[in-house]
Amino acid sequence: MQVVATPPGQPPAAPRLPLAFEPFLFLTPAHQALQQHGRPTLAFFLEDEAAGRTVAQLYVVLDLEGPGLARSPGQASFGGVQLAAGLPTAALHTLLAAAEAALRQHQQTQLVVRSYASCYDPAGAATLAAALGERGYQVALSEENYHLATARAYEPHLHHSERRRLQRCRRAGLVVEQEPPFLVPAAYAFIAACRQERGQSLSLPLARIEELFRQFPRQHFLFSVRKPGTGDWAALSIVIQVSKRVVYNMYPASPISENSLSPVVLLNEGLHAYASASGAAAVDLGTSMLLSGPNESLLRFKHNLGGVPDQRLTWQKAL
Repeated sequence: MQVVATPPGQPPAAPRLPLAFEPFLFLTPAHQALQQHGRPTLAFFLEDEAAGRTVAQLYVVLDLEGPGLARSPGQASFGGVQLAAGLPTAALHTLLAAAEAALRQHQQTQLVVRSYASCYDPAGAATLAAALGERGYQVALSEENYHLATARAYEPHLHHSERRRLQRCRRAGLVVEQEPPFLVPAAYAFIAACRQERGQSLSLPLARIEELFRQFPRQHFLFSVRKPGTGDWAALSIVIQVSKRVVYNMYPASPISENSLSPVVLLNEGLHAYASASGAAAVDLGTSMLLSGPNESLLRFKHNLGGVPDQRLTWQKAL
């Protein structure tokens, strides 16, 4: 078992033994280093010394939500424990027990863990949920998440209303494009304007998005839908390759003026094709939460896209 504390302003620790799994982008030391929370971080690595591998890992930020309130992740879509395939629940207890003991030593009184949706690792998510439940963690928030499964064809699983919109997009000559990174500022402005029209905001500032594109150019992409003739954007999204298995559709946006065509339906067809060609199993469409609760209309839209429902759980425990 390796436990490493990192003070604010320094990159979190990396495991001393090679990982027995491909880490999710958000759970790599390089991405952790860009999460701008300004708090100390504890890194926990469960090691199989006989195999010479790290078989589970967890990053926790101290005092993130107030004195004594620790959280995983610091500033990312999710945190939690990532584990090797086939790791038993009992092994996770070893990691979690060490984490809880270390957090108490650092005067932490509560731990909140926002885990990944089950589409990222169905077996791992189930094992983690079992271990957390056995250790007395409570589900603080259960969010409905949707993903497109690349094993299923896209168009046949659309609701008939969305299939009609997809056909209208095609008749109108709209096309999906992958945009060059130098358009990130313009794309961010487009997305922000679309969100503002709908009374929504962006969770990350432009400077952070630009830094992510610079640091992880092979994992961050811009996908758009352009109109014929003018080439104007009808829809756009920032897309993240979180792992070989999952592509995350992070910031899909389209102006209200394009609602009759619904070019986001065409955009998701392009992402489904991209994910399938790259060997990914899923396009994560994310959760649909407002400050007041679930965004029912957006959840219904994702369902109508042929999205497969799963859960993203946030756990908490008093230490």
